[in-house]
Amino acid sequence: MLKNNVGSLITKEMLANYHELNLKKKEIETELIELKKAFNQYFDMAVGKDTRGDIAIGDYKLQRQVRVTEKYEPEDTVNRLEKLNLLDLIQKRPDEEKIKAALNLGLLKESDLEGCIKTSSSQAIYVKRVE
Repeated sequence: MLKNNVGSLITKEMLANYHELNLKKKEIETELIELKKAFNQYFDMAVGKDTRGDIAIGDYKLQRQVRVTEKYEPEDTVNRLEKLNLLDLIQKRPDEEKIKAALNLGLLKESDLEGCIKTSSSQAIYVKRVE
């Protein structure tokens, strides 16, 4: 048997219990992934892809939220900024704060960076019990 730093014993039963719980956890996570996939497919058909939605069924409310993020594509943006001779806006990768400042000051136009912005979204599923 092993002793931990506070003196309590780690038993074979504890290890067996941990192992069993970890297997159940993996099964539960797999099932949750499948349910989320089904919920997202429902919302894709009901309200559209990457669109927020919710539905109440009995005592439960199913809700999908969508988070959208935009990032400048590093290689394309650096190449474009070099062509525009705006080297102060480059730090081995595009400096988004400086680019935004340059846009605000009119040193750079949004059209100058057309095709450089990468937009991505992530979906989050929430199920709440409604009382």
